[in-house]
Amino acid sequence: MTDKRFHHPAGTAARGDYSTYVDPESAGWGYSSLRVLELGAGGRHELATGESEWIVLPLAGSCTVVCDGEAFELAGRKSVFDGVSDFAYVPRDAQVRISSEAGGRFALTGARCENRLPARYGPASGVPVELRGAGQASRQVNNFGAAGVFEADRLIAVEVLTPAGNWSSFPPHKHDEEREGESRLEEIYYFELSAAHGTPGVGYQRVYPSGPDRETDVLAEVRSGDVVLIPDGWHGPSMAVPGYDMYYLNVMAGPSPERAWLICDDPAHAWVRDTWADQPVDPRLPLYTAPADPGAGVPQDTVEGR
Repeated sequence: MTDKRFHHPAGTAARGDYSTYVDPESAGWGYSSLRVLELGAGGRHELATGESEWIVLPLAGSCTVVCDGEAFELAGRKSVFDGVSDFAYVPRDAQVRISSEAGGRFALTGARCENRLPARYGPASGVPVELRGAGQASRQVNNFGAAGVFEADRLIAVEVLTPAGNWSSFPPHKHDEEREGESRLEEIYYFELSAAHGTPGVGYQRVYPSGPDRETDVLAEVRSGDVVLIPDGWHGPSMAVPGYDMYYLNVMAGPSPERAWLICDDPAHAWVRDTWADQPVDPRLPLYTAPADPGAGVPQDTVEGR
């Protein structure tokens, strides 16, 4: 059922030094990009940011990011299932060098933009960890690049962790029209699944048309390294099968004049939200919390969006 234009299994979107490479040209849209860079021990990579702004986010390992005469040391993490990561923002029209002494895997989330903002560091302690939903719809969101959390020109990026057996990105929602209460955003889902007993995990992603003029239709079995592109349409649920936790990185950008994540639920399933008030959040969540900032004294974990 899956349209191969929108589901790219691991390795099928590779280009050059990148194991995943999605840009506006290859996706057939105007703004959102994602690259996944894998570096061996002592590895180094240079890139020109061009007309896009980027966040360099460690998925596994640590690295140094050099841009505009500044060096940002990213402590990173062991894996996406082990902790919140720090990150670096690099602007458009810049030269960037990424190097890693021990090696690792690094996501570059990007968006075409007009304004050039300063390069800067994002500490892990500043990432709000949000719990959404309840019961089997419980999930964790690491809002490292969310609107209202970290300044960018157009880019919005967050991480979602769904415990084994849970359903996230639900109720199905969309953001493909510019109107009151909804913003127009292209979206990329990049997946990683936990392994158990030596077996790699698997999950599922659904996207379906939001109107007669829409054609995005996906029912994909997803594994680590897979990408699903969502130019439009209702998307959800994202399903983590029993025994395997699911991670996905969401990258969003679009033409809306306001940088905001404004969504519309599918009316057929919107009632599900009303059931959450009587259900507890899955006790397995959060899978982890942001590290404390000794100088702030303010908790970074919230329970919102229910």
